Amino acid sequence: MRFSLKSKLLLLSSVMFVLPWLGYQYVWEMESFLRLGQEKTLSGTAQAVATALHERPVLFEQHAAYQQVVVPGKDLYAYQLKQPIRLDGDLSEWTDFSKRSVYYNQQNLLPEFKTLTPSSISFNHTVGQYQQHLYLAFDVQDNHVVLREPNSYRIDKNDYLEISIEDNDGVFKRYIFASNQQAGWVNAYPVDINNRAELPERKIQGYWQNSPEGYRLELRLPVSWVGAKAGFAIYDVDDKIERSVVSAIGTANTQKAADLGTILVPSPEIDSIIKGLSYNQSRIWVVDKHGRVLAKSGSIYASAQKSAKPDSHPLMQSLQSFLQPLYDTILTQPAQTFIDQLKDAVQLQDQALLSALKGVPDTLWRLSPDKQAVIISAAHPIFIGGEVLGAVVVEETTHGIRSLRNQALESLFNQIVLLLLAGSCVFLLFAFRISGRIQTLQSQLIAAVDKQGRITGNVKAEKTQDELGDLSRSVSDLVQRLAEYNLYLQSMSSRMSHEFKTPLAVIRSSIDALKQQESQLQGNAFVIRANEGLQRLDAMLTAMTEATRLEQSIQNEDKEIFDLAQVVEGCIAGHTLAFSKQKFALEIQKADYRVMGSPDLIAQMMDKILANAIEFSVGDNQIEIELKAVKSKAILEVKNVGQPLPETMYDRLFDSMVSIRKENTATQQQKPHLGLGLYIARLVSQFHEGKISAFNRQDGQPGVCLQFEIQRLNLTQ
Repeated sequence: MRFSLKSKLLLLSSVMFVLPWLGYQYVWEMESFLRLGQEKTLSGTAQAVATALHERPVLFEQHAAYQQVVVPGKDLYAYQLKQPIRLDGDLSEWTDFSKRSVYYNQQNLLPEFKTLTPSSISFNHTVGQYQQHLYLAFDVQDNHVVLREPNSYRIDKNDYLEISIEDNDGVFKRYIFASNQQAGWVNAYPVDINNRAELPERKIQGYWQNSPEGYRLELRLPVSWVGAKAGFAIYDVDDKIERSVVSAIGTANTQKAADLGTILVPSPEIDSIIKGLSYNQSRIWVVDKHGRVLAKSGSIYASAQKSAKPDSHPLMQSLQSFLQPLYDTILTQPAQTFIDQLKDAVQLQDQALLSALKGVPDTLWRLSPDKQAVIISAAHPIFIGGEVLGAVVVEETTHGIRSLRNQALESLFNQIVLLLLAGSCVFLLFAFRISGRIQTLQSQLIAAVDKQGRITGNVKAEKTQDELGDLSRSVSDLVQRLAEYNLYLQSMSSRMSHEFKTPLAVIRSSIDALKQQESQLQGNAFVIRANEGLQRLDAMLTAMTEATRLEQSIQNEDKEIFDLAQVVEGCIAGHTLAFSKQKFALEIQKADYRVMGSPDLIAQMMDKILANAIEFSVGDNQIEIELKAVKSKAILEVKNVGQPLPETMYDRLFDSMVSIRKENTATQQQKPHLGLGLYIARLVSQFHEGKISAFNRQDGQPGVCLQFEIQRLNLTQ
């Protein structure tokens, strides 16, 4: 059975490409199943944590989970601190929370001061928690800071901070912080409804520090003191004489327990529960029904480590080590770091959580802001008494799946690489075989045809029964036929010249005999035209014979060293005598123009070039001849003034039997033109390994420039 070359290539290539495609499809399907499995696992984890928190109202009551509405600025959140705050009035330790501080101004005026003239007082407020203490920071902007008078029993006749809380037993308490010095410790004075101070509360510590914009105040108090409600207010006194409060702004009306807001503190009880249910590659959130974070455990930054690979063949291990840099570049590697916009979030709000807070578990896929990680989250509601009071949100990245996918792809492609290497060896051997045969055919074909298109050799036909064998045999037969036709063309001109000379001689002798016998035929117009026709035919045969003879003689012409400038000068001198009416302008730059070649052939080439320039010159304009040396070359240019050369004829002008002379009957009767003059010039140029070209003049005058380049000899070395 005979297989074609195309069939062999298609068969081999199809097998090689199907395997990687099948392997990639398998790994892709595996990754899809792993993603689905991860989603179900997270949903199960969220449900398990939510089940552990079901019907445990005590975990939510103290964190105001039953509150129906959360008011920004009134209901506050205590951020988790990494270390305790040093109370010194310097707020630099709160820098990480500067973007989360709450700003209060005249829009937060307490009700009894809204009818008074507004003042310029404002402040920024931040709450933080570290272990069993709550830390408060107040950055107050006040253009008139009025401190407490020394030894004064009144603590409300100056600028001061008032804190109101309702403890876990429902007892309403108020504390006032005022300072009698620009920097120093301040006490917390419990006050009654008339602002009468009691003994300072030693469990609350504070530090007052004046600033260019006003003053700063840092406080620390036990977390257990803060119950379900709390509020803060800054009272402003501007006149040091009257010392009456002119304005007050705060988080809530600190005079009434019903108007207080809340401070949500992360629950240590819930935190201890979820820590026992989490693992190192996931993060668990517990939020109340307003989305506020009650507890958080775990981190999604834990990078998925590659599982240990089973021992494999040493060859596979070596290949894996060699290709690992390539895999690290091409495959999407799990990012060690990425932006997590929820890292320090105090409130969550996404579609999955909103669905869970409505009682329906849900999952959500999202990209990190820098698109370096894919995060999946599963949310499940927490029921207490049939009501949704919160939800559990479990988050995890797909790094583990990516790592497993990469391992599968690496193992798969390691095997494919081995298969490709083996297949490549087969392909290379096959390609070398095909390439060698093609190169052999090409070399034979190049050797069989010379630069002029003559057939000088033959192509050996192959016996192989395939497309290349058929091509080789077809080319061999074609070259043989072309050789025969080429030989016929080469001998045709000499045969025509030989065969036509005898009848032409007979016709010429017959006309001469007629003129001698019949004297009245001496001036007969028909006899004159017959003589002119004979002369033209004789000139055509002479030109054809000359071209054939020159083409054959060039092959056996010997080369010698001669001065190109002398040959050019001699040719111009001869044409000046022969064409007395034509003006010639010769310019030869000073240089060494010794070249290797045949001066006789150069002279013949000059005859053809000058004859062409004279014939196409118009008026009495002179023919310009310039010989110059450019680097290692000698350049001869012959320019005339006349009709420009069509651009399409630049390359064809030197071909055989090509002429651009216009049809002119009178001119053609005087002298026939076969387009062989410049063809002979090209043959001479090729013999001297030079270059001859024709183009329109570039100096602004109409006409054509014929240029001949030849290599000069460097005999000084």
